Amino acid sequence: MNLLVAENLSKSYGPNELFRDVSLGINEGDKCGLIGVNGTGKSTLLKIIAGVEEADTGSITMRNGLKIAYLPQTPEFDESLSLLQNVIKDKSHADAYRNLEGEARADLMKLGIEDPNVNPAHLSGGQRKRAALVRTLLTDSDILVLDEPTNHLDAEMTEWLEDTLKAYRGAFICITHDRYFLDEVTNKIFELNKGSLYSYQANYSRFIELKAEREESELATERKAKSLFRQELAWMMRGARARSTKQKAHIQRFEALRDRKKPVETENVELFSAFTRMGRKTLEAEHVAKSYGDKCVIADFSYIFLQNERIGIVGPNGCGKSTLVKILTGVIPPDSGKVETGITLKVGYFAQECEFMDPAQRVIDYIRDTAETIYTKEGPITASRMCERFLFNADKQYSPIGKLSGGEKRRLYLLKILMEAPNVLVLDEPTNDLDIMTLTILEDYLATFEGIIIAVSHDRYFLDKLVNRLFVFRGSGVIEQSEGNYTDFREKELEAGRDETFGGKRTANSGSGNPANSWKANAPKKLKMTYQEQREFETIDDDIAALEDKIKQLDEEIAANASSYSKLNELMALKDAASAELDAKTERWIYLNDLAEKIAEGK
Repeated sequence: MNLLVAENLSKSYGPNELFRDVSLGINEGDKCGLIGVNGTGKSTLLKIIAGVEEADTGSITMRNGLKIAYLPQTPEFDESLSLLQNVIKDKSHADAYRNLEGEARADLMKLGIEDPNVNPAHLSGGQRKRAALVRTLLTDSDILVLDEPTNHLDAEMTEWLEDTLKAYRGAFICITHDRYFLDEVTNKIFELNKGSLYSYQANYSRFIELKAEREESELATERKAKSLFRQELAWMMRGARARSTKQKAHIQRFEALRDRKKPVETENVELFSAFTRMGRKTLEAEHVAKSYGDKCVIADFSYIFLQNERIGIVGPNGCGKSTLVKILTGVIPPDSGKVETGITLKVGYFAQECEFMDPAQRVIDYIRDTAETIYTKEGPITASRMCERFLFNADKQYSPIGKLSGGEKRRLYLLKILMEAPNVLVLDEPTNDLDIMTLTILEDYLATFEGIIIAVSHDRYFLDKLVNRLFVFRGSGVIEQSEGNYTDFREKELEAGRDETFGGKRTANSGSGNPANSWKANAPKKLKMTYQEQREFETIDDDIAALEDKIKQLDEEIAANASSYSKLNELMALKDAASAELDAKTERWIYLNDLAEKIAEGK
């Protein structure tokens, strides 16, 4: 059943048009992710859905009595009240027996806020965002509208939020750049791209496949249209006159082809590695220690960084990760010990907070202040060309920085760091506020970077793709080394009987809790298939293909019945059921394939 339908929404700020005539629907059970390049209007679209802003044109229709809870990017609190009072203020819930104050205290504790009675004015930006998340989740609502809920959450907190949203009975739509999170909790993806909105009934992994198929289909259609347009143009240039109905129709066809909407081609942030030669001596930390008052964050840290190392730094919020990288980069001194750097070392430090940017300065001048040209293996690249590769077109390059969104400023700051051509990259939470497209290309760039990379991050996908060694903060200043990426670390933690993150004892199964997938968690260890499994393995490919065909046919029927709400609801229900069956079949296919491979290997 439809909860909310937005039709033909458009929004502009002055000459800057964010989107035009976009439409979307949120139904019962929808778990939606909204993605797109920074600056395209994602947060604005959420504000319109939440009723915080109004669209220039278009309408939103909601079910009677629909309740929406909204988490903004920058939450506000009443500083005359305690944090706990802010979180539970004006809360009323259908379940009168719920202890909202107790739940609020427990959830704040889970998100690293130990004193619920603190004045919000004394909280950091990250703590305020986490407290606002608790406030939003405790609101009695039918739809959650969440703008960057995973920002400022460590891995353990993110997994808690995943479990919370999986158990949530209503619908939600969220902006996040955490790809593992999108895979875990969403069943629908909206992509905002160059003013248009595209909808996919899928989680993030499936969205990547469907998007590629859509773009390939659109480009094929465009190639045919171009060919036909050339033929029609040649006919028009031969001096056609509208003397007959047939010729009038011909001219109208030509005009329709001429004025057709071209497919949106995806822009990529293309990065080419600029490199400064590194000598034999790199970066060496010797018996580094640091405390703040009675709290020891680094007890005794020593390490010699090797050329081309990829180091990830993980741990709960507030444990000292940023302190370590600030010591390594010379931003702050250690209490004891020392850090030595080779004379050829050129460090690029991408801090959590952007440096000051003059809002009146033009984008291109900000980059040219660092370098007019950088030199890569592919030859010299100008500052203007690098700006283009970071999606700052000619108009944006000559616009003042003050007109950029927060995410665009982070992208610009990253570009400046890379324009310095460092041979050591120190990245403190690089995935915060960068869109998925920028992250993807950044990861490809880092994979070929000829130097040392040190990255603090809670983004599990980013760590899995990038690093081969972790520094793990265990508490009380203890830093342990763990070989491999983040998934390797988690597996070792589980084998050791510890929590999936930083050392607590496990108290519950961390699986999704979905009974439909219980066969996977409880599957016996065996070296042969049962008769039933063998039969299933032989036919499952055909079953999956049939379901995919069925979903494709339903998509066509949905498009043909877009104006009939009753028929549309019926078709959407059929499609949701088919999609759920396809997901289950795919999971089963993975299990049976793994089992077949183990049998073949004799394991």
